[in-house]
Amino acid sequence: MDNVTEEIEPSSQEKTSAYLWIGIVVLVYLLIVAVGIISYGFKSVAGDRAQELFQFATNPLAGLIVGTLTTALIQSSSTVTSVIVGLVAGGLPVTVAVPMVMGANIGTTITNTLVSLGHIRNQEEFKSAFAAATIHDFFNLTCVLIFLPLEIATHFLEKYASFFANLLVNSFSTSLDGFDVIQVATAPVANLLKAATEVFPHPFDGLALMAIALVLIFVSILYMGKLLRLAIVGQAKILLRSAIGRGSAMGILSGMLVTILVQSSSTTTSLIVPLVGTGLLALEEVYPFTLGANIGTCVTALIAATAVVDNHLAALEIAMVHLLFNVTGVTLIYGIPFLRNLPILAAQTLAQIASQRKYIAFAYIFSVFFLIPAILLGVTSMRSRLL
Repeated sequence: MDNVTEEIEPSSQEKTSAYLWIGIVVLVYLLIVAVGIISYGFKSVAGDRAQELFQFATNPLAGLIVGTLTTALIQSSSTVTSVIVGLVAGGLPVTVAVPMVMGANIGTTITNTLVSLGHIRNQEEFKSAFAAATIHDFFNLTCVLIFLPLEIATHFLEKYASFFANLLVNSFSTSLDGFDVIQVATAPVANLLKAATEVFPHPFDGLALMAIALVLIFVSILYMGKLLRLAIVGQAKILLRSAIGRGSAMGILSGMLVTILVQSSSTTTSLIVPLVGTGLLALEEVYPFTLGANIGTCVTALIAATAVVDNHLAALEIAMVHLLFNVTGVTLIYGIPFLRNLPILAAQTLAQIASQRKYIAFAYIFSVFFLIPAILLGVTSMRSRLL
């Protein structure tokens, strides 16, 4: 009887694993379909007036705030950047979208900051956990403070992203003699959804299509992350344990790989907050791992860019902006000792204060992720109307 059980058990596990990977493939397919139809819906609504619809965001600060607020509310930078890729494919200028991508990097850090609140009853644990969470906040804020003014002045990210996007398109085209594999594969579902929304009068047909696409993107990324965690949780944990504490390069690489595996930087960074809170890891050890998570999360936008047909180059360009922004940020800030230590000092100082006055932690989260962005967005909107 025991032998029979032993023979059946591996088979059952293999079937479960197969179902998980089938589900993951289906969700990736739906993500690609969703990004394709959101660009179609946006073009249907905007027509040639895409620039006018986003005139409020031509101010880089407004674009940054939109990205921050949206990501803080949704708690998924992968979702927001995928939507931005679709909007760029639909006509949103890349220049307008760049600050939005930077804002998404800031907004995504709210998740692990909220996770740290689980240690709030124990002062020492909370101090360590809150520092581990907010080091991600301060690193991304430092990145934006350095690179947003540079991008406004020189458009260096946009230019280099355009170069690499052109290089990729010319070297690894998804089409074979005019036969677009992605378009053919996604056309049946995309056409079905387009036909279903045609019952609405214009421009509500385009709005309905965009709403469906937003739901699909959100659901796809949410459940893709859950299924990936179930499918590779053992491997991810082994990688996490073996890599952290083995040096900066290994920490960054492992953070990147684990995030690619689970498709969520919020999940990756949230995993390590309790480990620091309970004293199993030091803040300096998890810092490189957090930076690697920043890079790993860019994969979702790159996947989303493969869905675009009509404006493929622009979609790939904004996805490359996200990747270049994070890689350059890690290289520059972590490579220069003075800049490298700034997020650590800021996180430790804030954590020390917040551990003694708990309300500071709540005020920080509310102010940084919601109140200040909302006020700034209101001010910039009023200013653009007056001008």
